[in-house]
Amino acid sequence: MLDIMMPLLNGIDAAREIAETCPDTQVVLLTALDQERLVTEAVSAGVRGFVLKTQAEEDLLQAIEQVSRGGFYAGGGVSQAVVEACRAAAAQDRGHLTPRERQVVQLVAEGKSTKQVAALLGITIKTAEFHRARVMKKLDVHDVAGLVRYAIREGLVTP
Repeated sequence: MLDIMMPLLNGIDAAREIAETCPDTQVVLLTALDQERLVTEAVSAGVRGFVLKTQAEEDLLQAIEQVSRGGFYAGGGVSQAVVEACRAAAAQDRGHLTPRERQVVQLVAEGKSTKQVAALLGITIKTAEFHRARVMKKLDVHDVAGLVRYAIREGLVTP
């Protein structure tokens, strides 16, 4: 069970790392958001279930049981988003940020300095600056405020 809004490493990136290191582990994502992009990205990261925080009391046990049996669970309002996300993913191939780039955007949007980003991710300041510059170029944003808006819109941080 992962929350999509975890500090340092969001739930989707954590699910991706879990899938790579422990492929038999099944992940259910707890989220306040049912955005298509998040669902598509989570499915590609290996997430096997979605529970909206507003429906957690009703759906959580059922999600864990279904996913532990090898199934897929989409509770409440997520179901339609899953269907739409799968259709959108098949019809559209967008250039996404790498997991490291998403981490950098998330940390910058959380107000971390370049030095703090570097320390938290175990990289040099120059590498953190490089990642931030590359992200800004990819997203065609020209300042930190633009990165923050992107991070909020994409669900990497909450306002």
